[in-house]
Amino acid sequence: MSETFDCADAAQRPVGIASAISALKGGRLVVMPTDTVYGVGADAFDGAAVAALLSAKGRGRDMPVPVLVGSWHTIDGLVYSVPESARQLIRAFWPGALSLVVQQAPSLQWDLGDALGTVMLRMPLHPVAIELLREVGPMAVSSANISGRPAAVTAADARDQLGDLVEVYLEAGPSAQGTASTIVDLTGAQPRLLREGPVTAAAIADVLGIEAETLTGVTPT
Repeated sequence: MSETFDCADAAQRPVGIASAISALKGGRLVVMPTDTVYGVGADAFDGAAVAALLSAKGRGRDMPVPVLVGSWHTIDGLVYSVPESARQLIRAFWPGALSLVVQQAPSLQWDLGDALGTVMLRMPLHPVAIELLREVGPMAVSSANISGRPAAVTAADARDQLGDLVEVYLEAGPSAQGTASTIVDLTGAQPRLLREGPVTAAAIADVLGIEAETLTGVTPT
C-alpha cells in the first residue's frame, strides 16, 4: 500500500523523505516534486527498479530514463568527458529546467534503457528533490504519468495514474513550471535542441555564444 506525505508540513517532511529513502534503497518507486513536473523515480543503479519504472509508465526501453542529480559535481563521475558547452550551460541554468544529453562514463554499471552510451542529466530546482537526491545519489526519474497521458503537476495527479505501483508519494503543491524541461543534446559536433521548455533556445544560444537557429536548424519565429 502506497503512502503520501505532505512535504509542506514540517512534521511530515522528514518522515516522508526517510520513507522515500527506504523505498528507493529497497528497489521500489517514489514520486517526487521537481520544478518542472512531478517525477517518478528509482535508484539509477538498480536495473530491476528502473525496469519497474518503465513498466509503470507503459514505456519501452527505446525511451531511456533520464537521471537527476543533487549536485553540479556529481556529473563528473557520470560523464565520459564533460564538454565545455555543458559546463557553460550548467553554470547558467542549474539547478533548473534544462536537461543535457551527454556521453556517459563507460564504467557505469546501470541500465536506463537503450541509451546507446548516452545519458540525459538534470539538477532540479526544488528543495525536496535536492534533499532526496543528496541522500540517495543519482536517481532515474521520468515524468510521473502513464506514457501518453498528461504529466502530473501534483503528487495527487501522479497517484491517480500510477496508484500502488509507487510506494511513496511526496506532495509539495503544484509544480512551479508545470511543463517538462528543455533538452539539449551535446553528444554531436554542435549542440542540438531536442525539446524547448522553460529555458528558451535564445537563452541557451546566448550562453553558448551561437545563433539560436544553429540549435534548432530553423529560424525562430
